[in-house]
Amino acid sequence: MGTNLRHLVQQGFEVVAVATNRPSCGAAEFARQSGIPLAELPQKGFASAEERDAAMRDFFRRNSVDLVVDAGYDRVQTRPLLAAFENRIINVHPSLLPAFAGGMDAIERALQASAKVTGATVHIVTGDLDAGPILVQEAVPIEPGDTAESLRRRVQEAEKRILPGAIQMMEERLAKSPAVG
Repeated sequence: MGTNLRHLVQQGFEVVAVATNRPSCGAAEFARQSGIPLAELPQKGFASAEERDAAMRDFFRRNSVDLVVDAGYDRVQTRPLLAAFENRIINVHPSLLPAFAGGMDAIERALQASAKVTGATVHIVTGDLDAGPILVQEAVPIEPGDTAESLRRRVQEAEKRILPGAIQMMEERLAKSPAVG
């Protein structure tokens, strides 16, 4: 897939590095094809999540990353990365948080709960899973007959619409009060 990454590049955002825990994912392939520095960090290559996140932190620092954008990254981040990029990591979540927080199966849970609406949220990542300050949200109605796949497509479209604005918000915040990583 890598659709959010591809979309951001097409929108003119400067992507200076990509890290993934799934080297076969679409974002990794797009980074390779585009010449964007890529760190492949599957968990099985590390003794702990903290060790993986220390490697990611170091990779991001070497590549002068100012803002970390989690879009499709499916691991909970730990202290080494969170501390180094405090208030400079944002995440795209496929629900209207706080509803259906904590997991990659938010779309399936919304359908199972017979919810009438779900959506997409971009929030700042903190040590509490999917509980950081919300930057922007967009509602997506759940239609009769929706499947996980049909709903996922519409939620991903919403993600593509809201993520650029959230990044711009964060860039403005960072320009006013730059943090040192």
